[in-house]
Amino acid sequence: MEYTIRKIRPEDNKVLANIIRETLEEMDCAIEGTVYTDPSTDYLFQNYQDTKSVYFVAELNGEIVGGSGIAQIANLKQNYCELQKMYLKPAARGTGIAKTLMQKCIDFARQSEYELIYIETFGTMSAAQQLYKKFGFDYIDHSLGDTGHFSCNIKMTLPL
Repeated sequence: MEYTIRKIRPEDNKVLANIIRETLEEMDCAIEGTVYTDPSTDYLFQNYQDTKSVYFVAELNGEIVGGSGIAQIANLKQNYCELQKMYLKPAARGTGIAKTLMQKCIDFARQSEYELIYIETFGTMSAAQQLYKKFGFDYIDHSLGDTGHFSCNIKMTLPL
């Protein structure tokens, strides 16, 4: 099994939006107040062109199977970023791709001199939470900034 991780390209938008929405449907999380209804999900390339943001795309045997991004948290005074839109097709789960994506995002956040990484997810996404915990994320009981994803019921942070 051979996979590569690269930065997003404009032509990746539609495939990635489909992966994100299909995953949320699979997890019964296709609801308002998530990336499922967020219009920015259809324009990932355009949303990650700032020097302090990045979106990594995972390809398995030449096919896009998911991705993950880092961007500054809107409307927050602290120098914090958010791990965003980390989704993988079922065939890519358990392959090590998620760990590689996570490490690349953490490395980018450190290089960008962020002080903390924030994540919002769902209680039903237990495998994702296990991955985050392995990388040192801890649960918090409140939201940070203005992500627009008010339906996510789990919040976690990793100080850098």
